[in-house]
Amino acid sequence: MATTALTYTNLPPNSGVANPTGTTLVAAPTNDMRIANAVPELTILRVLNNDDDTALTITVKAGDNPPALAAGQGDLAVSVAFGTTHFIGPFESGRFLQNDGSLMITSSTTTGTIAVLKVPRNT
Repeated sequence: MATTALTYTNLPPNSGVANPTGTTLVAAPTNDMRIANAVPELTILRVLNNDDDTALTITVKAGDNPPALAAGQGDLAVSVAFGTTHFIGPFESGRFLQNDGSLMITSSTTTGTIAVLKVPRNT
């Protein structure tokens, strides 16, 4: 299974950032997307559905137990209507963190982009 690496765009405190271009979505079941060294509680996903007639589903995969003691709650699946942008997150480490410190994400289609935003802890 191929994995596409996603990287953070840091949101600077008391400032702003241009809307990131994002990464083209890759579709499950043959491809996943991964955020290495993730900080789930500070992570927001911006998902843009470019399709003109089909909703897509973004799934944040349940983590490994340990460290994700609440992984039994399962995956988080969010539907993104066609032609719209959704912001998803922040997330709970106790539910979504993988044992290698990453977050795993899948998509039902390749008709959009995803950007990973990191909210500053302190301002």
